[in-house]
Amino acid sequence: MASYKPVAAALRVLDVLAAVNRLNKKASVAEIHRRTGIDKATIVRMLETLAHAGYLVRDADQTIYQVTGKALSLSTAFDRHTVVGTIIAPLMSEFRVAVGWPSDVALFDTDAMLVIKSSREGEPFSFNRAPGFRAPMAGTSLGLAYLAFCPEPERAAILARIAADTGDTTPWSRLVQEPARIARRLEEVRSRGYATMDETYSRIEYEGRIASIGVPIMTERELFASINIIYLTSALSPQAARETLLGPLKDVAARMGTALAEKAAPGIQL
Repeated sequence: MASYKPVAAALRVLDVLAAVNRLNKKASVAEIHRRTGIDKATIVRMLETLAHAGYLVRDADQTIYQVTGKALSLSTAFDRHTVVGTIIAPLMSEFRVAVGWPSDVALFDTDAMLVIKSSREGEPFSFNRAPGFRAPMAGTSLGLAYLAFCPEPERAAILARIAADTGDTTPWSRLVQEPARIARRLEEVRSRGYATMDETYSRIEYEGRIASIGVPIMTERELFASINIIYLTSALSPQAARETLLGPLKDVAARMGTALAEKAAPGIQL
């Protein structure tokens, strides 16, 4: 809880700066007023203050304002992985206690899913994966869940990048080099609403002892990440895992998506 009431004037200045950033080259006083509801005279004073500090510049010909390169300094400490991990951490801890099986949350990174948060840490199992592990896109439930639900242009670019890496001869990467097969696999994931770990991946990496279910962390407008739940195949059958774990997994993923959407800063993509 805050010790003091927020400084209203400071909040309005930040609102004005955010509005200029969102409006890009259309940031006139009138448009900023329409977006923020702040009095026009007050907006002018705030704009001039921000310009004096070097965060904005005024285009005299068009009477509009634009952010300067100095505004980038406000985000130099921004760490997407840390921010997302901090937001979802409480929900992940609650989920781990509720279901009794560990989970990973991962963000897409170039050609793999980068695990940023894991509740496997400290587990007595031999399949621990610490944050920083890169999960293959087509072999893991984390990767398949993200691929299936990301926008088509992004999916095409990811698949093309993976397919172009001829040095990767793993069975799950070879799957990507067969467009019809990977398309069918991803359509199955979309129709079911969840992904499962590739059986070959489980056999090669874990001797078939573990399996996982993965779903996207998203809202109607944006896909943020993916989350899985890992279980021992000796303890649960695939059907039993779906019946007992899939519902809670989808629920926590939806709650994480809502939390990320609510706490994302304007103009910053989480």
